[in-house]
Amino acid sequence: MIWVGWRQQRTETVIAAAIIALLAAFLVPTGLEMASAYHRDGLSACTGTVKAGPCGAALQSFFTRFSRIGDFIAWMTLIPGIIGALLAAPLLTQLEHGTFRLDWTQSITRGRWIAGKLALAIAAALLASLALTLLITWWRAPFVHLNGRMENSVYDSEGIVIFGYTLFALGLAVAVGAVWRRAVPALIVAFVGYFAVRLFVDTWLRQRLVHPLTITWNGGAEPKELQHAWILSEFMTPDQRGQAVYQPASHFWPLQLIETALFGGVALALIAFAAWWVHERTA
Repeated sequence: MIWVGWRQQRTETVIAAAIIALLAAFLVPTGLEMASAYHRDGLSACTGTVKAGPCGAALQSFFTRFSRIGDFIAWMTLIPGIIGALLAAPLLTQLEHGTFRLDWTQSITRGRWIAGKLALAIAAALLASLALTLLITWWRAPFVHLNGRMENSVYDSEGIVIFGYTLFALGLAVAVGAVWRRAVPALIVAFVGYFAVRLFVDTWLRQRLVHPLTITWNGGAEPKELQHAWILSEFMTPDQRGQAVYQPASHFWPLQLIETALFGGVALALIAFAAWWVHERTA
């Protein structure tokens, strides 16, 4: 059963691996070049709140050289959705064409068949998420040392949230496909749904998962508490008092854990629903 399931899942798994390999082929050379520039120019000494003088010039040169690549990498947050939906395709294809009925006549119970198919897809999704997280985290290391990892475009590819994103896309695809039993339309709907949910979380929900902090200071340079923080709002009053609402760098892991639990929990619920639907409602 496992061998047959792997053969049916193999093409999509290879495609997911190829996506990550292509990304690695682009990121590894640029990552090595960026790490070399970071150490050669001594930028590790330019991580404070005041970045003027020699640091200012070195940082300007570094960001001018590599920021466009960083902006491009921000779009890699779509890859977990692509991979998650892609790995659901073998199950949905069998449901659409009815080939699952042949499997069910080979002394394999419905429950075992469903569990095997979903377990292979979930395992592949987790392995892809691990590879993607390690690759992008390594590449972004110099940027993270300089600017932190609380900005949306960086936060999305650090820590553990990619695991939740990929499982959510997978769960949404199998749930829609189990009911609809049309593979390609279900995958498209799942990816669009993934994108919409991610947009909602990135732009509205995330900043509310952990209560933000507020700080006020008297003119001049920003306080050190804002270093590497995610600044939600900032303004100066007429009497030159600054005020900011922010998520400090120390909130990174609490936010990661809550967001991963949300996406992962919804994913498991969707996968459980799909398994129940196929077991009870598919003939």
